[in-house]
Amino acid sequence: MRRAPTAILISGRGSNMASLIEAARDPGFPARIVLVLSNRPDAAGLSVARAAGIPAAVLDHGPYRGDRAAHEAAIDEALRGAGAAFVCLAGYMRRLTPLLVGRWAGRMLNIHPSLLPAFPGLHTHARALAAGVKLHGCTVHLVTETVDAGPILAQAAVPVLPGDTEETLAARVLACEHILYPAALANVAGGTGAAALQPPAAALFNPLPLRPATT
Repeated sequence: MRRAPTAILISGRGSNMASLIEAARDPGFPARIVLVLSNRPDAAGLSVARAAGIPAAVLDHGPYRGDRAAHEAAIDEALRGAGAAFVCLAGYMRRLTPLLVGRWAGRMLNIHPSLLPAFPGLHTHARALAAGVKLHGCTVHLVTETVDAGPILAQAAVPVLPGDTEETLAARVLACEHILYPAALANVAGGTGAAALQPPAAALFNPLPLRPATT
């Protein structure tokens, strides 16, 4: 079984990175993690990756200030040097330019803490509570030039419970993210051809049971 080489971009603690690494420990998982790359040298996820035996590197954006294209070209070189076939954004906090997005079109995934197209951007949990929605959740999508607007690969929903705060809702959604992201990567990496990258609506899935969680 050929396992698709996959790189992960992080900026912080990398909890979704850790869930992908853990899933990829299974030799039956259709992707293997070949590189963790951070734009911040102090990202806590770097040590987590190294402890798991995953090559981890830093391309600090600071020295490239004012030249995003040069920074992204260096990232692209590192990804290609690692032999990556797919890239997963896991808390990568830099907005990507068309340069990197274009070079990895159809092969770059992101996870977002809302049920897109609802609440793209930041502060999703606070906005969901303010809007009074009954369901919230997370979405894995392909990355395009428009932020949080790429084709949806998978979604998982959680109920908004009475008395929820931004923190309790965020924790419930994060637990779902840790399940959904590996499932979505497996679905894409295990597929073949363009159909795996642009799934029809019928291919969308929610692998999580929809039930209230204790807080």
